[in-house]
Amino acid sequence: MKVNAIIQARYGSTRLPGKILMEIDGKPLLWHVVNRLTYADLIDDIVVATSTNSKDDMTEEWCNEHDIKCFRGSEDDVLHRFYGAATTFPCDIIVRVTADDPFKEPSVIDKIIKKLIDENLDLATNVLPPSFPEGLDCEVFTFEVLQTMEKTTNDPYDREHVTPYIYNNQDKFKIANVSSKCQLSQYRWTIDNEEDYEMVNAIYENRKDGNDGILLMEEIFEILEENPEIASINSNVKRSDMYR
Repeated sequence: MKVNAIIQARYGSTRLPGKILMEIDGKPLLWHVVNRLTYADLIDDIVVATSTNSKDDMTEEWCNEHDIKCFRGSEDDVLHRFYGAATTFPCDIIVRVTADDPFKEPSVIDKIIKKLIDENLDLATNVLPPSFPEGLDCEVFTFEVLQTMEKTTNDPYDREHVTPYIYNNQDKFKIANVSSKCQLSQYRWTIDNEEDYEMVNAIYENRKDGNDGILLMEEIFEILEENPEIASINSNVKRSDMYR
């Protein structure tokens, strides 16, 4: 079965414009997201799904420069953009990834993919309910489910956020959740504004000498334990609905 990670990414973010190309540890945020996905053993291919807005010419150029597959579709109808990306670059399973999460955990993604395959699910996730830090959330679903959503729902909210139709019609789908061993959803590791960006940079500035690989969850928690002031940088930022 072909597994594609599809990253929804657009330059024109309303709260922090241009954030996907803002640098963290000398590399653009989008680079960090793509790079971390390469460490997930069960992902076969990575596609950046961006918009047709002229602002995203830069996003496409960046993808081309780094030999990363890119699909451009509707800016607001993200569901249709995903469908276009999944048909242009055919796959059986989609890993939905957002481009504002620099700390995606490869092992967690692999667990969710494996659960979907092993249990023959329509959707596997780790947000029902959330137990990992905000920014480590992950949804994995089949192409058939994506096709069903594309054909069935015209609700603007469903089409903007891709998967609400599944959660609002759970009786129609086989769904399962992957939970953390302990409750960690109080942590916020995503980038929506300047405070989030500052917090992520502070984590990288305090990484251990000699570690030039990706920062895994265990090391991030060690950094936060040694530098508790870092977590307070974005502690007052409005959280997404599922993490409140």
